[in-house]
Amino acid sequence: MTTHRPPGILSSLLALAARARRGPPAVGLTPCDEVWRENKWRLLRYRATRPPAERWRTPILLVPSLINRYYVLDLAPGRSFVEYLVAAGHDVFIIDWGTPTAEDRFVTFDDVCHRYLGRAVRKTAAYSPDGVCHVLGYCLGGTLATIYTAAEPARVASLVALAAPIDFAHGGLLATWTRSPGFDVDALVDGFGNVPWPLMQASFQLLKPTANLAKLVGLLDRAWDDEFLDGFMATERWGNDNVSFPGACYRRYIGDLYRDNALVAGTMRLGGKPARLDAIDCPVLAVTFEHDHIVPTAAATALLAHVSSPDQAQLHLRGGHVGAVVSKKAAAGLWPQLSRWWAVRDTDAARGLGDDADDGDAADGHGDADDAGADDDAAADDADGPDADAPAPS
Repeated sequence: MTTHRPPGILSSLLALAARARRGPPAVGLTPCDEVWRENKWRLLRYRATRPPAERWRTPILLVPSLINRYYVLDLAPGRSFVEYLVAAGHDVFIIDWGTPTAEDRFVTFDDVCHRYLGRAVRKTAAYSPDGVCHVLGYCLGGTLATIYTAAEPARVASLVALAAPIDFAHGGLLATWTRSPGFDVDALVDGFGNVPWPLMQASFQLLKPTANLAKLVGLLDRAWDDEFLDGFMATERWGNDNVSFPGACYRRYIGDLYRDNALVAGTMRLGGKPARLDAIDCPVLAVTFEHDHIVPTAAATALLAHVSSPDQAQLHLRGGHVGAVVSKKAAAGLWPQLSRWWAVRDTDAARGLGDDADDGDAADGHGDADDAGADDDAAADDADGPDADAPAPS
C-alpha cells in the first residue's frame, strides 16, 4: 500500500527499516510439479488454470540463463510471467538449472545445451498433441535455445529469443573483456573449477558502475511505496542469488561464442551436428530492450538476419534487461504481446514436424558417441511419456 511520504532522508531510512523487519518477499509461488530431475537440473511444470476447452494447444518451455535462478520468470504474485501465462491458458514448463558443485566442473557445453536442454524440449513436447513445444530463452538461455533449435529443430514449434545475445561481435563491453589478452579463460577454469558467481556478478556491475548508487537514491525516494518495495526486494533477492558457471561449459562458451562468434559465423556445432542459424525455419521472435546494458540490441537482432524463418519479427520495448521482464509494465505490455504471439501460431504448431523428424540425425550422417547418447536420451523420453493428466487438445 502506498502512503503519503514525509520529507527527509531520516524518515525514509526509518520506513525502510520498518519494511526490512518484515523480511524479504516470497518468490516462485506459482504452483508447479517437478516432472524431471537429472544431476542438478530439473524441469518444472505449471499447469494452465483455465478449463481444458480454453487452453492453448502447444506447451511453452522457458529457458532461463544458466547463471541465474529460474524464478525471475515466476518472481512474485503480480510480477510473475508464469502466473500470467497459466492464467491465459498456456501450459508452461521451466528449466531450473540448479546449483553446480565442484564435481560439475567437467559438465560440458554439449551436456547443458544438447543433453539437458534437449531432454527438457522432448519432455515438454510430449505434453503436446503435435509432439512439439514453443521455446522461449531469456538472456544466455536464449542463446542456448537458439543453438539447440539450429541443431535439433524437430520438436521446436517456435523460438522466442528474449534479450538473448547471438552476434557476439556486437556484445559490448563483455565481449571486449573476454577477448582481451589478459583474460585467460583456461587459467580461470583450471584455477576455480566452476567460474564463481561473485566474479561474474562483478563483471555485470562493472558494466554500469553507478547503478547501485542510482538504485539507492531511488529506494530512498520511494521508501513509502510498499508495492514498489516488495517488487524491489524480490528483484534484489533474485539478483543476489546467482549460481556458478560449470567450468568446462564456460571454457567453450567463451571460446566458441565470445571469441570465435561461431553461431553467426556458421561454424557452431552441438552434439557433433552443425548448429547453423539458417537451419531455423520455425516462427522466430527477437525481443530487445531500449536500455539493456547487458545485451545490446544489435547483438540480439542479428538472429533475424540469419534464420530462414519466413515468419520472423522483432519486438523492441523500453526498459532494461531485468526490469522490462518482471515489472508491472511487463505485465501490461510484454507478457500480453508474447501470449498473443503464441496464440496466433498455436494452430500451426505442427508445421514441418514430419520433415524435421525424418531428416533428424541420419541426414547429417553423424554417428559419434554424443549422437548415440542423445538418441538414448530421446528413447528414454519416449518411454517415459507424459503423465496421465496431460491436457487434452483444445
